[in-house]
Amino acid sequence: MKTIQPEGWAKPRGYANGMLAPDGTLHVGGQIGWEADQVFRAHDFVGQFEQVLRNILAVVEAAGGRAEHVARLTWFVKDKAEYMARQREVGEAYRRVMGRHFPAMSVVMVADLVEPEALLEIEATAHIPPA
Repeated sequence: MKTIQPEGWAKPRGYANGMLAPDGTLHVGGQIGWEADQVFRAHDFVGQFEQVLRNILAVVEAAGGRAEHVARLTWFVKDKAEYMARQREVGEAYRRVMGRHFPAMSVVMVADLVEPEALLEIEATAHIPPA
């Protein structure tokens, strides 16, 4: 397994942002809506959601992949009402980052996340083809 860390990102503490297996399977650790320096600049659901996707894509790209290599997303969302009310905006933000690639997805409502400012967290699995 190879640890994947996008260039310029603050070092994670106690976890890896990505782990790439020899067969090309990339496991992307749960990403939240902070930027590379681990500072939240978006404080709303859609803003954090878009940053989460950008973070996932940064890990995928650091492993040599692209958005279309993402096979699965698992979302952990703190506020179901907010998620449901912002569906159109969520879809627009999704397409800005991921285009029209729609992998297998699950959305799970959770009571809380480790980082107090985080409104959601998403983990991903991708398959990176050989170079």
